[in-house]
Amino acid sequence: MDKLNLFYEQPPKRDRRYPLDRYVQYLKVYLRRGFSPWGQMRVFLNLLDGLKLIGVPFRVNDYSYARRHPDELACILGKENVLNKLAWENPILYGPNVFDHPTDDPTLLERLPIRRILVASEWYRQMCAPYWGDLLRVWPAGIDTRRWAPAPAREKDVDVLIYNKVFWDYEERERDLLNPVRAALAARGLRTAELRYDYYRESRFHALLKRCRALLFLSAHETQGFARLQAQACGLPVLAWDPGGFWPDPAYFPHKVKFAPVTSVPLWDERCGVRFRSYEDFPPKLDEFLRKLDGGEFAPREFVMESLTLEKCALKYVELAAEVKAAL
Repeated sequence: MDKLNLFYEQPPKRDRRYPLDRYVQYLKVYLRRGFSPWGQMRVFLNLLDGLKLIGVPFRVNDYSYARRHPDELACILGKENVLNKLAWENPILYGPNVFDHPTDDPTLLERLPIRRILVASEWYRQMCAPYWGDLLRVWPAGIDTRRWAPAPAREKDVDVLIYNKVFWDYEERERDLLNPVRAALAARGLRTAELRYDYYRESRFHALLKRCRALLFLSAHETQGFARLQAQACGLPVLAWDPGGFWPDPAYFPHKVKFAPVTSVPLWDERCGVRFRSYEDFPPKLDEFLRKLDGGEFAPREFVMESLTLEKCALKYVELAAEVKAAL
């Protein structure tokens, strides 16, 4: 079997307020979350682990090999820092760590020999389709279901883990969403713990999932939702805030991009849990969720095992790469 040529480098931070302050940013990130891989790096590392499990060989960041073999496929999971690393002649399988929006690089397809673009979910594919069209395919990354696995019920001393991934308009969201849902949980006598995105270490999240019965997932939108799927792999049903509406990133909306609808749970069915749109429908949805939770009506890990294991997602990636090679 031919080796896959994989390329990923963590995007570098830029100086924001003064020269070299990017190093201060790196220190702050380490103090908040340690060296645990997150986001884009986790997607890449999980692909490597999946490829190892299914026995597919690969090279990582062998740029000299790519230069010597310009006819071979380059599988680029990094962002623009990798795209700009070489004057690429190789046909490219790009993604899923793509630009936030295609308008970030309007000449991308003119500059580079990109043959396929991967994105993690269907709503994101639809948003990118007017720009990248038939090149797009949906490919979510795999979850390590061996590490993220259910704990015995006797270890469960927390009812609900609140996963706080509120980004924008935080004070307003704390007033109209976070504080009311915290109060509603307390009023029902539920034992809770809370983590705020980007302010915890993966090891703490992993340990808390072992102790919790369910997850309250508060995020306005997700391209995949790694943490939520890791929780599901641990057997936790999810009560998810899913407000829908426009893609709310203030760097784009409403002056550059107006796309709807988005979702916070792009990979989802009724086995995963219950969704609510705003605090107004939270209390009845919470009651429904608790009733189904106590009745054992959810199967969150089954959902992940069905199509999102490391092996199954790696195999799908290999199939997509083979499709590109066959079309060259």
